[in-house]
Amino acid sequence: MRITYIGHSGFLVELSHAALLFDYWQGDFSLPAGKKPYIFASHRHPDHFNPEIFKLRTDHPDIQFILSDDIWQSRVPADCAACTVRLGPNAHWEDGALSVRTLKSTDEGVAFCVQCEGMRLYHAGDLNDWQWRGEPAYWNRQMAENFRKNMEPLRGQSFDAAFIPLDPRQEEDCDCGLNYFLTLARAEKIYPMHCWEDYSVIGRWLASHPDSPDRGKIVPITRRGEQFIQ
Repeated sequence: MRITYIGHSGFLVELSHAALLFDYWQGDFSLPAGKKPYIFASHRHPDHFNPEIFKLRTDHPDIQFILSDDIWQSRVPADCAACTVRLGPNAHWEDGALSVRTLKSTDEGVAFCVQCEGMRLYHAGDLNDWQWRGEPAYWNRQMAENFRKNMEPLRGQSFDAAFIPLDPRQEEDCDCGLNYFLTLARAEKIYPMHCWEDYSVIGRWLASHPDSPDRGKIVPITRRGEQFIQ
């Protein structure tokens, strides 16, 4: 499995026969020839959904779009309607080669649990424990409760790769969601995302968890276009 970090929360995952593109916003990438493309968008926020993805159908007629249903049907071009599925929270879709289940986000849209070619992937979208300084204590408390409730379907599950927010704007609370995932599920590798190009937040997590048994799972992304082999 080859994983390319495109930018922000965007990743391209290449398997033997399929190519999975998650939450493309901006950055350079090319879909590999000879592999069926699956294009995911977790919700309608512009840093997770770029309508430019629909232009990929021109060169890839076998493409499949898998979108959160908060992305309005009107945003889907007519010539892409037949190859687009829109999923709400706690939904399931499969086509014989790929299976996807969704979780409800704590922001907009969904998170994706994907199984394809024996690999299991988790892309959180904006499902995160969004603790914000300046918000009332009751708001942050409710956010934490909703996050744990929405994450419960992951309890005890194992993934080959997990893509999880680590947003530096949350300051000292930026790793609340990541840390909770580590108590709930297992992943061979964890790719921090939603870092707003401030990759130092990954180094700060590693420095603040010197004895964590999960240190080796955290992938230290440093730039757009970086590739990783699992």
